[in-house]
Amino acid sequence: MDLVDLSILGPDQLRDWERDGFLVLPGFVPSERCEALKAHVNSMLAGIDPDTDGSLTVFSTTEQSHASDEWFLGSGDTVRWFFEDGAVVDGRLSRPMPLAVNKIGHAMHDLDPTFDTFSRAPELAALAADLGLADPRLLQSMYIFKQPGIGGEVICHCDHTFLWTEPQSVIGLWFAIEDATLANGCMWAVPGGHQIPVKTRFRLVDPSDRNRGTVTDVLDDTPYPVADLVPLEAAAGTLIALHGTLPHWSAANTSDRSRHAYTMHLIDGTADYLADNWLQRGADFPLRGFN
Repeated sequence: MDLVDLSILGPDQLRDWERDGFLVLPGFVPSERCEALKAHVNSMLAGIDPDTDGSLTVFSTTEQSHASDEWFLGSGDTVRWFFEDGAVVDGRLSRPMPLAVNKIGHAMHDLDPTFDTFSRAPELAALAADLGLADPRLLQSMYIFKQPGIGGEVICHCDHTFLWTEPQSVIGLWFAIEDATLANGCMWAVPGGHQIPVKTRFRLVDPSDRNRGTVTDVLDDTPYPVADLVPLEAAAGTLIALHGTLPHWSAANTSDRSRHAYTMHLIDGTADYLADNWLQRGADFPLRGFN
């Protein structure tokens, strides 16, 4: 079937998307595909020796210690791993790799065949079209662990802050690989919050010299209305679509259960992806769509 003939969303869902800035689609991914992706990630981790391979960079949205780290800033066209705050003590891991890593990113969808297949399913191409992307491009992918006991808070933010296009075109696709609950740090969002002007922009200080690090421009210093956040609990297999300017947040995971998720960010190829965005690719590694 031609993808232009395949529609995922009905009129009520499209109205919800326009009103709320997010959609929760339970059962979008069969449980066996979630389990297969998790098993593949475990095999990836088994092949990494953090003491000799790469970096012990901690990813924390509260501390932002990674923001000027070359391991992070150079990850747009490769696959790298980042650790939870609290998993690295005195320059060494304090727990086994599978219980220490915060996330893997950011180009698995192009470099890893298993993630490529998962990310380019025909129903995702149809969903992107339903959500208004004329020329969808897969920009970024992350497998997020939200480790038990130490999974960090993700501060209230919108994705456009970090992946800026003109005009705004970012859409996040967030897949619950494991159940996401109030106890283990499910996502929360502000219904209708995508209508709020973007508060900040995170960018490179100098796109010609990544070593100069990053800066966050404050565009509006009034806080997001966090009192309006609502929980988006999601059983494994649920897909949550997020508008690029939607404020969303997740608490630290203080439970004894992990909360694995896979996230992709899409942009429209008709929009301008700015040269001072932190995530960049070389000229020989252009963004691809679903084909």
